[in-house]
Amino acid sequence: MSRLGSIGARLYRGEVGYDFVGKRMIWYGISILITITAIVGLMVQGLNMGIEFKGGAVFTTPKNTAVSVTQAQEDVQEASGHVPIVQKLGEGELRIQVSGLDTAQAEKVRQQLSTEWNIPAKDIAGELVGPSWGEQIANKAWTGLGVFMILVVIYLAIAFEWRMALAALIALIHDLTITVGIYALVGFEVTPGTVIGLLTILGYSLYDTVVVFDGLKEGAKDITKQTRYTYSEIANRSLNGTLVRSINTTVVALLPVAGLLFIGGGFLGAGMLNDISLSLFVGLAAGAYSSIFIATPLVADLKERDPQMKALKKRVLAKRAAAAAKGKTEGSEGDSDEPHDEVPEDAATAGAVVGQRRQESRGGRGKRR
Repeated sequence: MSRLGSIGARLYRGEVGYDFVGKRMIWYGISILITITAIVGLMVQGLNMGIEFKGGAVFTTPKNTAVSVTQAQEDVQEASGHVPIVQKLGEGELRIQVSGLDTAQAEKVRQQLSTEWNIPAKDIAGELVGPSWGEQIANKAWTGLGVFMILVVIYLAIAFEWRMALAALIALIHDLTITVGIYALVGFEVTPGTVIGLLTILGYSLYDTVVVFDGLKEGAKDITKQTRYTYSEIANRSLNGTLVRSINTTVVALLPVAGLLFIGGGFLGAGMLNDISLSLFVGLAAGAYSSIFIATPLVADLKERDPQMKALKKRVLAKRAAAAAKGKTEGSEGDSDEPHDEVPEDAATAGAVVGQRRQESRGGRGKRR
């Protein structure tokens, strides 16, 4: 078995673990800081909406055009008065997007580019794009997002409970806010592909969260009939039990998306791949983070407010305190033939990193003569 597989097995059995739930205030603080940064970037810089949402003109030059991307940007900006987006296509073609042009302005720009680049005007294909199509896509995306959120809350409330549904909804809003904020800070163009990417990450964001919730639901069954663990400790054990699985699925999903973003869009210059790949990359990473550090700790916070869970926590802590006091009393009596009762390992490690559990070895007691 690999080292990672061995760690995963030990996490699943509860032999090792990390107190994610106990340190939840740290994760909340980090998430709030990132979210505020994303919102400020969105408010100050705004989104770089694509031509599909603003309207404008799209020009395509013929094959083997002897004009560089930089030169084309300068010439088009001088001719139109707007900052263009220039992409180099296969076989030397250039695709030029200029926002805010009407029919007369687009024709004027095409004639000027034809003169400067010594290309017949008829060979420079021009197309006007109206903003109404992009607005329709945006409106339908908002409608789909709203319906999706409502259905998710209803399903999770029925399959699990309302606290888990609320935590999952907050995690989803957290992921979307961060992704949109990163788009604003980076300045990538928002296109219909971006909208598709944003809607796609919702499913990925929920996947790990639902897996942890399912384990938590199973582990918390008949929780009030025992006095060994509090609800937060059971939530933490469930989270550790699925930790390696969450990491594996996230890494496997991120690798091809990273290839599209950094190799296809960055190294090879296929800018159109950036539209969907950035939203997927940021959304997948944010979804994995929120399922581990936000959703489950938030459920534990909400659940610990329940009167039954408060009473359970008091019983668990009282039992541990009694066991600790009994162990100290018996330890002060010196050596004895009777074995000492030990405080449960989980009591000593409830708020920190859990170490290797000790296996009690009870040898046969010799007969006295």
